[in-house]
Amino acid sequence: MRIFEMKTNRVSEPVGFALSPVRFTWKVDGTEGKKQAAAQIVVGTCPCLSEPVYDSGKRADIDSLCFTPEITLKPRTRYYWKVTVWADNGDMAEGTSFFETGKMDEPWTGKWITSDVRENMYLLKDVSAEKPVKSARLYATALGVYELYINGEKIGDEYLTPYYNDYDSWLQVTTFDVTSALKSGKNSIKFMLGGGWAVSRFGLGSNGKLYGDHESLLAELHIAYDDGAEDVIGTDETWKATESHVRASSIYDGETYDATFDVSAEYPVKLDDTLDYSRIEDRLSMPLRITERIKPAELIITPKDEKVIDLGQEITGWLEFRCTAPKGTVIKLSYSEVLQNECFYRDNLRSAKAEYTYISDGVERVVRPFHTFYGFRLIKVEGLDKIDLNDFTGCVVHSDLPRTGYIKTSNPKVDRLALNALWGQRDNFLDVPTDCPQRDERLGWTGDAQAFSGTACFNMDSSAFFNKYMHDMLFEQNKRNGCVPHVVPACGMKGDGGSCAWADAATVIPWNLYMFYGDKELLKRTYPNMRSWVEWIKRTEENAGCGRLWNVGFHFADWLALDTKNNSVMGGTDPYFIATAYYYYSTSLLLKAARVLGYDDDVARYSQLLDEIYAAIQNEYFTPNGLMAQTTQTAYVCALFMGFAPEEHRARLAALLEGELAATGGKLRTGFVGTAYLNRALSACGLNKRAYQLLLNEEYPGWLYEVNMGATTVWERWNSLLPDGTISDTGMNSLNHYAYGAIMEWVYRDVAGINPVEDAPGFRKALLKPLPNYRLPKVSARYNSAMGWYESAWEIKKDLFTWNVKIPFGAEAVLVFPNGDKEAIAKAHPELDVKVCEKGNVYAVAPAGSYHFEYKPTQPLHLVIGLDMSVEEAMSIPEVKAIILEELPMARRFMEGGPDGNGSASLRAILDHSGFMFNFPADLAERLEKRLSALN
Repeated sequence: MRIFEMKTNRVSEPVGFALSPVRFTWKVDGTEGKKQAAAQIVVGTCPCLSEPVYDSGKRADIDSLCFTPEITLKPRTRYYWKVTVWADNGDMAEGTSFFETGKMDEPWTGKWITSDVRENMYLLKDVSAEKPVKSARLYATALGVYELYINGEKIGDEYLTPYYNDYDSWLQVTTFDVTSALKSGKNSIKFMLGGGWAVSRFGLGSNGKLYGDHESLLAELHIAYDDGAEDVIGTDETWKATESHVRASSIYDGETYDATFDVSAEYPVKLDDTLDYSRIEDRLSMPLRITERIKPAELIITPKDEKVIDLGQEITGWLEFRCTAPKGTVIKLSYSEVLQNECFYRDNLRSAKAEYTYISDGVERVVRPFHTFYGFRLIKVEGLDKIDLNDFTGCVVHSDLPRTGYIKTSNPKVDRLALNALWGQRDNFLDVPTDCPQRDERLGWTGDAQAFSGTACFNMDSSAFFNKYMHDMLFEQNKRNGCVPHVVPACGMKGDGGSCAWADAATVIPWNLYMFYGDKELLKRTYPNMRSWVEWIKRTEENAGCGRLWNVGFHFADWLALDTKNNSVMGGTDPYFIATAYYYYSTSLLLKAARVLGYDDDVARYSQLLDEIYAAIQNEYFTPNGLMAQTTQTAYVCALFMGFAPEEHRARLAALLEGELAATGGKLRTGFVGTAYLNRALSACGLNKRAYQLLLNEEYPGWLYEVNMGATTVWERWNSLLPDGTISDTGMNSLNHYAYGAIMEWVYRDVAGINPVEDAPGFRKALLKPLPNYRLPKVSARYNSAMGWYESAWEIKKDLFTWNVKIPFGAEAVLVFPNGDKEAIAKAHPELDVKVCEKGNVYAVAPAGSYHFEYKPTQPLHLVIGLDMSVEEAMSIPEVKAIILEELPMARRFMEGGPDGNGSASLRAILDHSGFMFNFPADLAERLEKRLSALN
C-alpha cells in the first residue's frame, strides 16, 4: 500500500504560496483494499513531528479530496505533515510532505526601489555571510519581470517571475530558497529586471505600459545562522543599479541582447513612492518552467535563400542556441507559425515583431531571451553563415501542471488531434489561459477558457492554475460590480465586458473545478465569482426591462460560427438567445453551488430566478408543441445541453438538430459556443453516430482536416489554412488557439466513457459509460483523477466487445455496458450486482479494482453490411458503393443524398421511397441484401 501525490492546496510541496486555509489531499494505491477506513493527519515544524502543532487523531471522517486542519499558520515557516491511512482490509501506509508559508501579512523591511535607468536594468547589492548559514530565503516581487542571480548563478528554475496578473490589484511574492547559494564571506545579489507584461508593450490596442512607466523591485533576504542569529537585508537606497545587456524587450516584439555593451557603470537607486504594500500577496501562480526541450526537425532553405529552422511542433517558449560567433556578430531570430509559398511568413502575427537579436562578444555561451516568450514552430536565422542544428534547442515554457489524461485509439489522426489539444493547452497555459501565444494579443480571454476548461481538467491537473485565474477575475469583478471583462486580467479594457459565454467563465470554471476535484473549499472560494456575475446579469436585464430575458448589451455569442452571413465573425444564432441561454445555465450552476455549500437563502433566491428565466425562455423561444424560434445547430445544442429544453420535447429537438446536421452533409456550422457542447449534446440525445461523424470528418470544417493539413495545435478558425496551404486571413488567424480543442472532453466522457458525477464529485464516484462506434473500433483512456487512476479501454472485435476498467482506491463507479448482455455479464462476474435500468441499459456498481469484460452485444456494435445500413455508411465503403451504383445507376442522386437529402436514411428506406419512380425489379432488394451480406 502506497500514499502518493500528497499536495497542499493542490500544489506539491508549495513554498511561499498563499495557503489560508491550508488544505491537504493525497492518493492511495498498491493495496487490495477498496476504500479508506480511517486516516490521521499530523502537522509540525520539524521533520520528525515530535512536537506536532496539529494532530487529528485516527478518524473515519477525514477526506483525501480536501482535508482542512484547524491550524493557525505563522509566516516564513516550514511545516511538515504526515498522513496515515488504514484501508478496509487492514492495510496501512503513511506518507510525509511539507509546505512553507511566505511572508503572509508580515510587514516588510525592504522598500520599493527603482532607478533612472528605468527599463531593462540590473539592481545589485553585496551582502556578507560571515557565520555558518542554517537557512536563507529571499522574498521578492516587482513591477515588471525579473530573474535572480547570486554570485553569478541563476536561482531557481522558474522564468518570468513574478508572473502576470492585474498589478493594480495585487502583486505576487516569490520565495527563493537560497541557502545553498550563499557562500562564506561576500555574496553578490543581482536582479535582472525587464518590463514584461506590466511595463512593456502589451494589451489589445495598447501602446503598452499599462501598469506603470518604469520597473520597480521589492525584496528581502532572510538569513538564519547556526548560532541562532538572523539577518534581514531588504531593498533600500544602499542598492545600486546598472544598465542591462538587454537593450530592449517586450512581450510582443521580443528582445535585443548586446553582450558587448558595457554595464560596469553604477547608478544610484531611489525609493519608489508610486507603489505601496497593500497590494502584496503570497503567490498563487504555478511555476513557469521549461518542461521539455525539442531538437529541430530540419533546416529549410527557402526560395528566398532564407535559413529557417523547423521544430516540427508548434510550441511556446523560445529557441536556445550555443553561440561561438566572433565579437560583433549580430544574430537575429524571427519567429513564426507557418511558411507561405515555401518562404518565411509572419503577417498573421499582426504588429508583433516576435524577434530576438543577439550581439556576440566573442565568448562561447548558450543564448536565450530573459523577459519575453514566443509562440512558434519556425525560426528564421540571420547573421550566421553556417547553421548546425545540434546548436539549437526549442525550449517549451508553460505553467508546470502535471499531465493527467492519456488517450490512444485505433485512428492515428484522432491520436494526433488529442496531442494537438494537449499542445494547445501547454502553449496557452502560461500563467493565465491565453487565447494564443504568438501575435499581439496573448490575453486571458474568458470565452476560450470556459469552453476548454473541462478538457483542461482531463489533460492536466488544472485546479491550482484556475484558482489563480479566478482570483484575478474576482478582482476585476469587484471593480465592475460583478461584471466580468472579456479578458482577465483586463489589461486596460476598462469598460469592455459582460458578454455571454465569455463572462460565464465566472460560473462554468468554478463548477467544473468542483466536479473534477471535489474541493468544497475551492468552491467556497470561487462562489463570489459565480454569485456576483449572475447578480450583474439580473440587475442588467431588470434595469432594461427585459423580463428575465438577457436581450441587451454586446455579445460575442457563437463567435466564428460558419452559419453567418456576409463573412461576418458573428454567428448566425441570435446573440440574445445565446445570452439568455447562458443566463439560465449560469444560474443553474450557481444554484447547484449554493446547495453544495448550504447557503439556504441563496438556494431559495436562485431557485425562483431559474424558474422565472425558464418561463421567459419558453414564452419567447418555444411554441407549445416544442418548435424553437431559433433553428441553428448552436441553438438546438444550447437548449439540449443547458437544460431548458422541455423534457417532453427533447426527442423532437434532437431530431431537428439531426436534421440540421443532415442538411449540411453531417458537417458542423457551429462557433465557439456551439462547438464546445455539440458532440456532448448529440451523444446525450442518442445521436452518437452523428457525433463520431463530426469527429472523424476529414474535410473542412473538421478537426481532422486540420490534422491532415499538418496542424500540431488547434486552430482559431476551421479554415485557418486553405487546402492549398494558403493562410485564409491575416487579421485574426492563429494556428494555436485551444478553444475548439474542447472536443476532447467529449472523447474522454462519451467515447472513453469517463465521467465525474454530481453526487460524489472529484471522481469519488464515476460514471463509466462508453458509447462506442465501429468507425473507431479501439479506444484506451487513462485519467489520473483527484482520487487516482481510472482506466477505460474498449475494443469492438466483430461480434465481441471487450472492456478493461480500472477504478482507484477509495472510489466506486457505475459501469454501463454498451448493448450489454445482462445474463452473460452477471455469469462472468458474480462479484457484481448486474442490473437493468429503466432506460434498458445494463449496469453495475463496482468498487475499486481492475476488471475485464468480454461479451457479445445484444445489438451489433460492429458495422453489419446490408440494407439496414445508412446511405452515408454505404457510400463511405468503396465495395458497397460500387455494388449500389452498379445495381442502381439511375438512383445515384438518391443514394448519395437519401430522401430529401437525408443521408442517415437506410438503404432499405431508399428502395421503399424510390421504388415507384424507378420500377425496381421485384427481387432487387433480395439480390442486394445477398451481395452486401457477402461482404461481412
